[in-house]
Amino acid sequence: MRATDDKTTTDVGPAEWLARARETLAVESAAIAALETRLGPSFVDAVETLHACRGRAIISGIGKSGLVGRKIAATLTSTGTPSIFVHPAEGVHGDSGVAMGGDVVIALSKSGETGELIDLLGVFKRFDLPVIALVGSPDSTLGRHADVVLDCSVDQEACPHDLTPTASTTAMIAFGDALAMALLTRRDFRPEEFAQFHPGGGLGKRLLLTVGEVMTVGDDCPRILASATMREAILEMAHKRGTVPVVDNADRVVGVVTNGDLMRLMEKTDQVFAIPVEEVMTSSPQITRADALAAAAVNQMENFGIVAMPVVDDEKRLVGIVHLHDCMRAGVV
Repeated sequence: MRATDDKTTTDVGPAEWLARARETLAVESAAIAALETRLGPSFVDAVETLHACRGRAIISGIGKSGLVGRKIAATLTSTGTPSIFVHPAEGVHGDSGVAMGGDVVIALSKSGETGELIDLLGVFKRFDLPVIALVGSPDSTLGRHADVVLDCSVDQEACPHDLTPTASTTAMIAFGDALAMALLTRRDFRPEEFAQFHPGGGLGKRLLLTVGEVMTVGDDCPRILASATMREAILEMAHKRGTVPVVDNADRVVGVVTNGDLMRLMEKTDQVFAIPVEEVMTSSPQITRADALAAAAVNQMENFGIVAMPVVDDEKRLVGIVHLHDCMRAGVV
């Protein structure tokens, strides 16, 4: 019988549906928040085990846990850890042959007692592969036989009958993401490496854009000598979008003058025009190179709270300027 048949309908209305939806989000949010208190030595061990892996991460789980495992495998693979998903039932019927020395196993199970997964675990143990368990019951068979146990237990499912995996799968996904991001940090995984794994589509194109492809050059690139006056700098700022690189006689960047520098000067004195630029400029400014990724330049500007950076060559000579707005128009942000 279809759920839309009159015999299965109730008088429950939108208010009740929305209340259930809000409760679901609250339960799942609480499940994720609880995971933070479990980040400790075992989590560090899991990161180090994966970092030391010279093969692949083999992810395995069944049912909803298997779907979560596929997602974790995809996330790890795209961030520098080659991974493959093996279904437990297929694994015990031949697919475990993909395992090689140097691999690491990540096994997922809410109960930790899934028969097919436990059987597959025995196969991997004979290969002497380290096993990381994301499990809802650390004292289960899976938890007892794993080398590293990550406790993904939840107090309750969002399902009103406490049956349908909801909060438990959300917790597993979140723990998998936390593991991938910690490992990314451990590897010092760079944006350009991420771009190499995502060459296709709009995302790849945006990630692969270089500063040289979005920067302003030639007569449109502002510049001022350190020996110039603030009157000249203000004119340059007005005509060419704010930030002005300050250069020496060899065109090497020695500073920048920004709107912020001008405002701070005006707070001190009304006689700003005759003051030398070198007395006002920000020395040792943030700089970048034309061959740097535009995404990395955006991250640099956001970290330092600036909207533009001089672009220099190997000798620190000015070759252009990159603006945050240019990167936004190019779709980098």
